[in-house]
Amino acid sequence: MRYDVIIIGAGLAGLTAAAELCESNKKILLLDQEPQASLGGQAWWSFGGLFLVDSPEQRRMGIKDSKELAWQDWLGTAGFDKHEDDDYWGIKWAEAYVDFASGQKREWLSRLGIKFFPVVGWAERGGYLADGHGNSVPRFHIVWGTGPGIVTPFAEKVKEGIKNGLIDYRPRHQVTALEMEQGIITGVSGNILIESIVLRGEASSREVVGDFTYFADHIVVSSGGIGGNIDLVKANWPERLGAPPTNMISGVPAHVDGKMLKISETAGGKIVNRDRMWHYTEGIKNWNPIWPNHGIRILPGPSSIWLDARGKRFPAPNFPGFDTLGTLQAIQRTGYDYSWFILTEKIIEKEFALSGSEQNPDLTEKSIKKVLSRLSPGPTKPVKAFMENGEDFIVRDNLADLVAGMNKLTGDHLLRLEEVKQQILARDREMENAFTKDLQITAMRGARNYLGDKLIRVAKPHKILDAKNAPLIAVRLNLLSRKTLGGLQTDLSGRVLNDAGEPIKGLYAAGEAAGFGGGGVHGYRSLEGTFLGGCLFTGRQVGKALK
Repeated sequence: MRYDVIIIGAGLAGLTAAAELCESNKKILLLDQEPQASLGGQAWWSFGGLFLVDSPEQRRMGIKDSKELAWQDWLGTAGFDKHEDDDYWGIKWAEAYVDFASGQKREWLSRLGIKFFPVVGWAERGGYLADGHGNSVPRFHIVWGTGPGIVTPFAEKVKEGIKNGLIDYRPRHQVTALEMEQGIITGVSGNILIESIVLRGEASSREVVGDFTYFADHIVVSSGGIGGNIDLVKANWPERLGAPPTNMISGVPAHVDGKMLKISETAGGKIVNRDRMWHYTEGIKNWNPIWPNHGIRILPGPSSIWLDARGKRFPAPNFPGFDTLGTLQAIQRTGYDYSWFILTEKIIEKEFALSGSEQNPDLTEKSIKKVLSRLSPGPTKPVKAFMENGEDFIVRDNLADLVAGMNKLTGDHLLRLEEVKQQILARDREMENAFTKDLQITAMRGARNYLGDKLIRVAKPHKILDAKNAPLIAVRLNLLSRKTLGGLQTDLSGRVLNDAGEPIKGLYAAGEAAGFGGGGVHGYRSLEGTFLGGCLFTGRQVGKALK
C-alpha cells in the first residue's frame, strides 16, 4: 500500500506532524519500534517545561520580557560560530522559533486545551554579562499535567485520525533503511519486532519476527537523538568538555538509540554539529528504575554548596541552576565524573524539584490540593523517597559524620573534613551582612527579588553549619545523558539537506533528529524549555509543509 507520508517515530515531533497532516486528509503511516504503550516517546516523561516569551503568566508575575531580550539571550547562549555552513539553517530556525515563542505558540497551545502552572520557573540563569549565556528573566512555563499534559492533545488527534482511517499506526516496526530511486527517497524498509507488553519506558525486545517495505511520497524522520546510547554519546563527546566520562547514567529510555540518524546519513542526509550535546550535572540514580541505568535530574535552586569530588568549591558562576555545560566542563577538568551538593533540610524542602512527570504526581495529576502540599514543611514525597532510598543521598546530624558518609559512599576517600568545613564556614560568615563578596550569596538574594522564587523556589538565606538548621544533607551528583543538539540539517520546511546543501527529494526531519531545527537550533547551549518546544515547532512546520 502506498501512503502520502510515512512518519518514523511516534514521539512528540512525530505526533505533532501527524496531527497537522490530519487536517489535510493525507494518508499517513506512523511507525515506531516501541510498543503502543510508549506512544509519545521521551516527551511523556518530561517535566513539561516550555519556553515562552512575554506570556500572560510572566506578566502576572511582574516579569518584563520581549522578543528582543529573548533573541539577545538566545544568541548569547547559542554561540553560533559556523554562520556560513553548519549553523546557517540552525540560525534561521532559531529566529523563527523565538518569533513563534513570543507570538503564536501560547495561543496555539491554548486552543488545544493546554494550560500552564501560574508560577514561571527561572532555568539556566547564566551568571555572566547581559549579552552572555542564560535567561535574563524566568521563561520556563510548566504545562499543567507535565509531559502527559503536552503529549495527550496530539495523541488524541492521532487516535482520531486512526479512527477516521487517515492514520495507519504500526508499533513494533523498526526502520533499518530508507528506500531510494533515482535520488528520491521513496519508502522505508525494516524489521517487524515481536509483540511486547512491557510498560512505558521499559526496554523492549529486539527479536525480529518479520520484515516490511512501505512506500510514500514523503518520509519524515522524527526518531529522536542518541541520549539512550551511552556508547554513542561518548563516541561523539566534544573535546571542549574534557574527556568522555567513565560513568554516566541515562536520563532517557533505551530506545533513544540514534540509529535513524545513521540510516538517514547513509541515504545522503547531512548531519551537522554532532559533537553538540546537552547533558546534566545533577543526576541521581533512580532507586526505583524504569529503564536501564535510569537517572533523574535534580532541578536545583541556587543555595546548595557545590563541591567537586575532592571537596573544592566550584568557582563562580558554577552555581546550581546557572550554567549546565559550564559546570559540566568544570567537573570533567577535575578528572572525576561526579560532584557533591551539601545543603540543609530548609534548602531541600524549597529548592529541590525532580525532573520527570512521574516525579511530580501533583502537577502531572493536575491536583491543586497536592500542589498546595508543597507549601508544607519538609521535602516533597518524591524527594523524601530519594532521601530514604536513593544511594546518592546522605543525611547526618553533623558535618564530621556527613563527610565520613560521603567518603564511604564513593570509596575514593578524597574529602578532608577540615577543608570542607573551612569552605562552608567561610560562606556562612558572609551571611552576617546584607551585602557580601560571595557571588553565590548575591545570586541567592537576587533570586528572591523575583516573587516566584521567593514563594516556592529559593530558601531564605541561612548558615549551613548553624546547629538549628540541621540535619545536613549531601547528594552525590552523577552525569546524566539527555539531549542531542546537532542532527540532520534541514531547511525551514524541514527538508533534509545533502552535503551540497540541496534538499533530498522526499526526505524530511523533525524534532531532536533535526537538532530541533536546522541541525542545531540551540547552537552550543540551551535556554531550557526549548526541547519540547523544538519538537512542537519542527513537527508543526513539517506538517504544514506537507499539507
